Amino acid sequence: MWINSIDQTGFNVRLEEPPRRIISLVPSQTELLYDLGLGDEVVGITKFCVHPDAWFRGKTRVGGTKNVHLDRLRDLKPDLILANKEENTKAVVEAAREICPVWTSDIQDIPGALNMIRAIGQLVNRSFEGERIVKEIGDGLATIQKQEKKVAYLIWKNPYMAAGGDSFIHHMMEACGWENAFASRPRYPELSIDDLVAADVELLLLSSEPYPFKMKDIQELN
Repeated sequence: MWINSIDQTGFNVRLEEPPRRIISLVPSQTELLYDLGLGDEVVGITKFCVHPDAWFRGKTRVGGTKNVHLDRLRDLKPDLILANKEENTKAVVEAAREICPVWTSDIQDIPGALNMIRAIGQLVNRSFEGERIVKEIGDGLATIQKQEKKVAYLIWKNPYMAAGGDSFIHHMMEACGWENAFASRPRYPELSIDDLVAADVELLLLSSEPYPFKMKDIQELN
């Protein structure tokens, strides 16, 4: 037995040996696999895994994060699939488990993200590299010059949606010393322009995904 790992949804993942054929259904974890030093071991990614560019252009795409082509998963004969509770649907994860072991992340805060990095590092036989990345992130967080600001982070438009108090984005804002204007609301609450004005927001942050805010969207918010 190579490793026995409990994923962040409580599911037991057992691997007999280090994985040689990995599929990532999570863009951020695709980048992590690259940073861990993997290459040919990663055989499949989603169409949203645009980084690194060489992987986006060169590796097999298995669909989107929620609309995964299960036949492509099977054809790639993976021995490990990486998924995420929020990015992927329950149906996709359960179907993927019929193909091979699936390690599913569920990240709510910074400690959870660091634990995910360690766990995946161990799963793919890159424990040293995983610990190096964790240390680099910790060192970076320690150097943040905190500025007290009241902030809102929009992730969607029509309707506007913001990061609430139980999201990973909220914890990142806290790490910067910012006050989330919508910390009292769960998950990703819907907002109106009047809500933003009433919240007296000092800094408005706009996502590049899932909604790709452009200059015209910024002009509408001015």
